[in-house]
Amino acid sequence: MTLQEYVESLRGKRVAVLGIGVSNTPLIDLLLDNGLPITVCDMRGEDALADEAETLATRGAELRLGPGYLDDLNGFDVIFRTPGLLPTDKHLMEAAAHGAEITSEMEAFFRLCPCRTIGVTGSDGKTTTSSIIAELLKAAGVRVHLGGNIGKPLLCEIPDILPGDAAVLELSSFQLHSINIRPDVAVVTNVSPNHLDKHPTYEDYIDAKRRIFANQRPGDVLVVNRDNGITARFGEEAEGRVLWFSHRETVKDGVFCRDGMIYYSRGWEVEPIIPEGEILLPGEHNVENYMAAFAAVDGLVSPEMCRAVARSYGGVRHRLELIRKLDGVAYINDSIATSPTRTIAGLRAMRTKPVLIAGGHDKHVSFDKLADEIAERVKALYLTGDTAEAIAAAVKRSVFYDPSRLPIYMVPDLRTAVCEARERAVPGDVVLLSPACSSFDRFRNFAERGDTFRKIVLEFEGNESK
Repeated sequence: MTLQEYVESLRGKRVAVLGIGVSNTPLIDLLLDNGLPITVCDMRGEDALADEAETLATRGAELRLGPGYLDDLNGFDVIFRTPGLLPTDKHLMEAAAHGAEITSEMEAFFRLCPCRTIGVTGSDGKTTTSSIIAELLKAAGVRVHLGGNIGKPLLCEIPDILPGDAAVLELSSFQLHSINIRPDVAVVTNVSPNHLDKHPTYEDYIDAKRRIFANQRPGDVLVVNRDNGITARFGEEAEGRVLWFSHRETVKDGVFCRDGMIYYSRGWEVEPIIPEGEILLPGEHNVENYMAAFAAVDGLVSPEMCRAVARSYGGVRHRLELIRKLDGVAYINDSIATSPTRTIAGLRAMRTKPVLIAGGHDKHVSFDKLADEIAERVKALYLTGDTAEAIAAAVKRSVFYDPSRLPIYMVPDLRTAVCEARERAVPGDVVLLSPACSSFDRFRNFAERGDTFRKIVLEFEGNESK
């Protein structure tokens, strides 16, 4: 089915699009451009949406805005949800019970995509792993479309996608929840508690991650982390071919690291790829990200090309991104670290104890393990956002905490944190933004938070260092 045929299949049906956000705006434009009388619903009111709401109404959209935007969805035939609104929402469940098809831009993309699809999910590392896979495929001469939770929505790009291309999709638990997709290659980097402010239970979160491979068949591939208990279980459940990656074990099929060397393993026949020390991106977690990516492109990208990319690729913006070195102090943006485990990985990648800026939106996850790492690996701690008090309390409970060695500062906002960290930093220090939390308490997303950090740091005057 082509994209135009899909749009025509919606004609004559009552269609609602929930959320005027990044993922749904191109979809809304597509449906309105084809003359479909859709209803657009958003929790923001007319004042917040301003000209955007007026433009949509002028183009023929019926608008339901404000706190009651989800009321009475029972008359719709097709409802496109925004990723942040799970199908477990009572309004969507009621609409489904009345016969509505609950779908999403992402589900429609997988239905229509004409090329190889590689889906990547995980609690941590999915952005970097998706980007590495895309870089590896590009290096091998493949035309790549990178999207999903990273980059731009791809549904409206379908007419430009050719059968010989590859689509690499980063998929969040919100996008995966209840979805029916079948990627040719599915990658699960790891699973740990995350987004428990949205998912009713941890098991619901795990089940959402499971959806990435639930519909796969024997000809498909699942790449999973052998060292993570939940993803190891996924590998045992899968119907498709399973490729493992491991930093601890020698695996029969997949990629592993032993004595500092990363290997392909194909039925116990091993082939060296690259020494882990030659990977440009720092940290053990990035070794794991590369192992997952190498497994995902096995047979598509040569070991020689894998080596070339690993030695040269500088990584994802907002992920351990060096903004500048000023007066001997390095400022590193790790805003994409929206979970404690990701911040732990960032701390372990540091070669010196950093001045850490952390805190943000409360996702109802434990900070106890992070607290131990902070107590042992951080020089000074600046906390801001909704979780500041909870992180501080966890650190003070840690058996490794020594108040004489780790000062903790509670500050009202990110700018204050960065400015005060600069005042206290000395040559050789690292100021690291690695929040361990999502950004929704103060920012629209982690990128806006990281861009704000960058703007503040670039405003400082001083002597640039190399």
